[in-house]
Amino acid sequence: MGSIDNKLTDGERIIYRTGCHWAMLLGPMIVIIIGGLSLRAQGIHAIALMAFGFVWGGFSYASLRASDVALTSTRVLINAGFPLRRTYDIPLNEIVAVDYHQPALGSMLNFGKLIIVDKKHGRATIRFVSSPMDFTTKVRQQILSSGRP
Repeated sequence: MGSIDNKLTDGERIIYRTGCHWAMLLGPMIVIIIGGLSLRAQGIHAIALMAFGFVWGGFSYASLRASDVALTSTRVLINAGFPLRRTYDIPLNEIVAVDYHQPALGSMLNFGKLIIVDKKHGRATIRFVSSPMDFTTKVRQQILSSGRP
């Protein structure tokens, strides 16, 4: 989470910070459990399924630890993903729309998809964001307080 702190300019402060949610590990866990339950019946195929689940889980965990989403006084900074890292630096005055989507499980566990549309680059979508409603609300409040309608 330190990479966003290194990008701050003088006088800029972080207003709200979040990251990815642990729910991104649910898929690999389910694959590992299914492989373990079918081990006696499927043998080597179940071992291959479990190995896939462990590799997927390793990448998901690395992505979980490396992802960071922050709202500063002047922009939104996003570092997400592993090994294919996506980095966004979106000034508040260029944001056209900010929204989120939460599926049913996301509403229960408080995670979802964050969608930010800006003038230059189009749409930035980040999945498995923790507390997307709070982040969206804070971004909208910061845009309004900066004098933009």
